Parts: sequence; C-alpha cells; structure tokens
Amino acid sequence: GVDLRERTSAMLQHLATLVGIESGSTDIDGIRECASAIERLAHDLTGAKAERVEAADGRVHLVWRFGQPATRVLLVGHFDTVWPKGTLARWPFSVDDAAGSATGPGAFDMKSGIVQMFHAIASVAESKPVDGVTVVLNSDEELGSQTSRTLIEDLARGASAALVVEPSAEGGALKIARKGTSMYEVKVEGRAAHAGLEPEKGANATVELAHQVLAVNTLGRPEIGTTVTPTVASAGTTTNTVPAEAVLHVDARAESTAEQERVDEAIRALQSHVPDTRLSIVGGINRAPLAKEASADLFRLACEVVSDLGLPELAGVAVGGGSDGNFTAGIGVPTLDGLGAVGGKAHGEGEWVHVASMSERAALLAGLISRLL
Repeated sequence: GVDLRERTSAMLQHLATLVGIESGSTDIDGIRECASAIERLAHDLTGAKAERVEAADGRVHLVWRFGQPATRVLLVGHFDTVWPKGTLARWPFSVDDAAGSATGPGAFDMKSGIVQMFHAIASVAESKPVDGVTVVLNSDEELGSQTSRTLIEDLARGASAALVVEPSAEGGALKIARKGTSMYEVKVEGRAAHAGLEPEKGANATVELAHQVLAVNTLGRPEIGTTVTPTVASAGTTTNTVPAEAVLHVDARAESTAEQERVDEAIRALQSHVPDTRLSIVGGINRAPLAKEASADLFRLACEVVSDLGLPELAGVAVGGGSDGNFTAGIGVPTLDGLGAVGGKAHGEGEWVHVASMSERAALLAGLISRLL
C-alpha cells in the first residue's frame, strides 16, 4: 500500500475543509453542512455512502457500513465542536510550518481524527476488503450524546472491538480508562416578593441555592478519583425581587460505578434549608466508566502495531473526560480510545494538531483495523 506519509498534504486539505465549516453542538445548520462535507470526503476516499440518521431536533448522525451488515469493528467519533458560531472569523484554520502544527476551532477535538480515520480505512481497503467495519459519527457528543447513545450502542453490539478516534492524551498517549460521567440540575422553587416592600413574604431561591452549592461541593472524593463540581448557576429575575427560582448544574465524574451510584443517591437526598423552598433534581448517570480491563487487549495489540511500523512506543493513560467509548465499554465491547489526533488544548483557545503525526496515527489505526479483521 501507499505510505500514508505521502498523504499528509491531502489530510491537511481535508482538515482545512472540515474546520472551515463551523459545527458547534447547537448549530443545526452548521452540523448538517459539516455532515455533507464529511460524506463527500468519505466517498472520495473509500467510495462508501453514508446512512443519515435524523434526530428529532433536526441534527444528523452519520453511519457507514463496509461489506457485511454485522459489525466486527466499530469506529466511533463525533463532528460537533464546543465552539460557538462566529469563532472561525477571529480564529481561522491555519498551518504553522515551522512548528509543524495546524490550528482552528475543532481541529484537535476532533476533526483531525475523522480525516485520519477515513484515510486509514482507504489504506486498508487497498490490500483487503474492509468487511465488517462500521463507522458512526454523531453530532451531539459534546452535549452528552443524548440523541445518539442508543444508535452507538446498537451498532456496537456483538462487535469484537470499538476504536474511538477522539484526540490522544498528552504526547499522543492512548486513553485506556475513562471516568464515568453524571450530569445534574438542582432546581430550587421559592416564592417571589418585592425586595423593598415585603421581602419577608418571599422564599429566597438564591439563598437556598447557596446552601446547595456548598452541600454539593462536599460530595467529591478526589483521593479516589471522584469529582463533584458545581458549574453553571442561575437565579432570580429582577434586582428588586426576592428570587422564586434558581438552578445549579453539577458535573460528577468517578472511576467506579459504585462511586457514581453513591454520588447519585447523595444528590437525590439533598434537603432544602430555607423555609418554603422546594428542591427537584433533573439528570443522572450519563456514561459508565471505561475500565482498564475493557481496553487491555486492544492496547497490547496497538503496541504491537506501532512496533511493527517502527513508530515510538505508545503510552496508555486514564483520563477524567468521558466519550462515546464509555457507552461501547458499558455494554461489554472491548474499547480503545484516544486513537485520533496528536496535539493539545482540547476545548481551549488555540487547540492544535501535530501535522507529522496525522499519517502515523492513520497508520496505527489502519494496522489495528487490519489485524482485527
């Protein structure tokens, strides 16, 4: 087959195309436009046509099935980004030849992974049929994959491996374990009153929210990897009214299901402190942990592939971030994550991709697919 290094400039052009179409998770038009561009790219490289899966909110997820309908190897990724529409105007895609890096909103997380993946499939297909490979790319991963989770789980069932083309960890390390994630909204219902005339007739939802922020903040056990973080909070309507409503969002992460359940029970058991205020809890456990056991065999296989290719040794790390790999591992499918871009600053201003690694990562993925088939 062709040395993937000769494809680097093509990969960069493809990356420029995808980064040039903004696809923030809530930008439905951008998502649909980006989906079309990915369909064209996949068709140009592999000749395969995508199945479009429409979600109720108008967004689209993409599925490709190569050869037989039964999935043997599932490749998983997403094409939504965390960047709001308009980011591209101040931070366009660019390549720094001296630094050997490319940057732009969504380049690292994870449009480069998508480009590398289709180049990898194309390179395997040059020497053997890629029968039994299925690809799923969703467009709400950064929102918790609410409309695509069952699709991913259904496609993964019975597969011998799920390979997740999310970005790598520091220095190109693969992600061999991920914390499980839970998402909550703690809603406070109080009673409004005029803050000047008769504040005592109100039940202050902001004060109650303050109690809940402090209570939630004690639930983590960072020494064993459990974090419970109060994040977005909002309360009240006008500056001269005792607030009748308040909401606190909570991000919880844990390495074990037992810890996820402990936190879940604690959040559901929260009590109100301010008289006449009521609490309600929305949300719950979203992604189960991706345990090291789920990735161990595939990690060994990846190490063999890089050794055969003469590439540097791979590191494997446990990370706090969740991905759709948590879903595939959660239903018992061996899962290896972080097979996408090498670079840095995911979700951060200036996220970047290491250009020379694009062909190496594509070659690693091609080698894995080839052996698993």
